[in-house]
Amino acid sequence: MSAPASLLRRATVEGIGTAALVAVVVGSGIQATELTRDVGVQLLGNSLATVFGLGVLITLLGSVSGAHFNPVVTLAAWFTGRRTGDAPTLREVAAYVPAQVTGAIVGAVLADAMFGKTLVRFSTHDRFAGHLWLAEVVATAGLVWLIFGLARSGRAHLAPLLVASYIGAAYWFTSSTSFANPAVTIGRAFTDTFTGIAPTSVLPFLAAQLIGATVGLGLVAVCFGRLAAANEDELVVSHGGQQSAAPARSAEESALT
Repeated sequence: MSAPASLLRRATVEGIGTAALVAVVVGSGIQATELTRDVGVQLLGNSLATVFGLGVLITLLGSVSGAHFNPVVTLAAWFTGRRTGDAPTLREVAAYVPAQVTGAIVGAVLADAMFGKTLVRFSTHDRFAGHLWLAEVVATAGLVWLIFGLARSGRAHLAPLLVASYIGAAYWFTSSTSFANPAVTIGRAFTDTFTGIAPTSVLPFLAAQLIGATVGLGLVAVCFGRLAAANEDELVVSHGGQQSAAPARSAEESALT
């Protein structure tokens, strides 16, 4: 087995992976709106591209960084692993989160560039409503419940398929279309296209996602019991999601829409 990647490499991979994820989300949204005026078909195309893209990214990069691509996943991995000593350190969290946010912004700008849009144009898509915040709580809680539940039940290897599938489903069963990812939410404020979110709508979404993460960890505790050291040997992550089996220190979906 090869030695673990350096923190610099892992953080870089988190940034690149998040950028690629947001490029898929935003780019497929632009493509969909240019091909049809049917909003249902637009959402279908956007969600399918996100499912496939997220699954590929988790599988490709999960063994390097854990493929979090999502600050709530990184923070939840740190919180749940503190008692065992297998959690990401605060230094790792401090490296991952800025890399994820920066990557998300780069991904949005890249998607706009590929379609000849203005590179940085803040979204005018207002998403400021209580039912949308509730949807984000539900979407994020479900994502965290799934990711950490798979780890607790020894099914972390199924994360690429199941996390991507969950995000695809959440596009449709939540009114917010399941951003479920603070980094992706911030990145999508930088594009005034189908998947954008107005900057004034960002903070309530972030608050809802943090609440959702807390609820998700509560569901894990209720369903699987308190975390034991033996269960921390292998964790995964996601969109947010995301991924594939990896050492607990770098693991535990990027989501998003």
